[in-house]
Amino acid sequence: MRKLSLAALLAALAAPNSALGADLNIIAQVADGGGAIVLTLGLSILFLAVTIERLVNFRARNIVPDGLIERVKPLWAAQEFGKLQQLLADQDNTLARVIAYIVAQRHHGYAVVSSGAGDIASIELRHQQQKAYALAIVATVAPIVGLLGTVVGMIEAFHVIAFSEGMGNPALLAGGISKALINTACGLAVALPSLAMHHFFKNRQAFFGLALEKNVNGLINEWFLGSDAPPQSLHVVAHAN
Repeated sequence: MRKLSLAALLAALAAPNSALGADLNIIAQVADGGGAIVLTLGLSILFLAVTIERLVNFRARNIVPDGLIERVKPLWAAQEFGKLQQLLADQDNTLARVIAYIVAQRHHGYAVVSSGAGDIASIELRHQQQKAYALAIVATVAPIVGLLGTVVGMIEAFHVIAFSEGMGNPALLAGGISKALINTACGLAVALPSLAMHHFFKNRQAFFGLALEKNVNGLINEWFLGSDAPPQSLHVVAHAN
C-alpha cells in the first residue's frame, strides 16, 4: 500500500510537468496552418491599415469642424466675400467646401444653391465611405478563407486515416484536425473586428452627415430665405448611404 501511495504521489507531482510540456503554442499552430493562413494574415494587415487610416482621417475636424459657422456668419453679414472665400480656401474640410460653393453661387436662387450644396456634401461623404469599404471585404472574405483552410485540413486528416493508419495513431490524425481548426479560428478572429469597425465607421458617417446637413440647412435658410420664411430641408444623409 505504501508503494502504491508513493507511486500515486509521484504521478501527481509529475502531472503539471506533463501539462506544461503539452502547452498550446499558438504561434507554432498558426505557422503550420498552410496557405490559407497566409491569406488571412494579408487580410489582417489590410484591416489594420484601413482602420488606422480611417481613425486618423475620418474625424469631425475633417468633415464638420467646430467654430467654422460662427466665423463665416459675420463675414457674410458684412458682405466681405473676398475674406470669406480666403477663409474657406484655407480650410480642408467638407463643410468649408460646401460653404465655398454657396458663396460662389450666392447670386443664384435658393434652388440652385441648395441642390449644388447637397450634391457636394453627398459626393464627399460617399468618398469617405468608399475608403472604408475594404473593411466590409475583409469581414466577408476572411471567414471564407478560414473555411477553405478548414476543408484542406480535414482532407489531410481523412487522408491520414485512409493511407497512414491514422485511426491507430491519433497523433497523425490530430495534425490535420488542428490545422483545420486553427484556420477557422484565424478567419473569425480577423472577420469579427473588421465587421465591427465597418459598422462603426458607417455609423460615424451617418452622424457626420446629419451634422453637416444641419449646419448647411441653417446657413442656406438664413442667407437665402430670410428669418420669416419657413425652413427648407437639404437632404445629405440619404444620398450618402
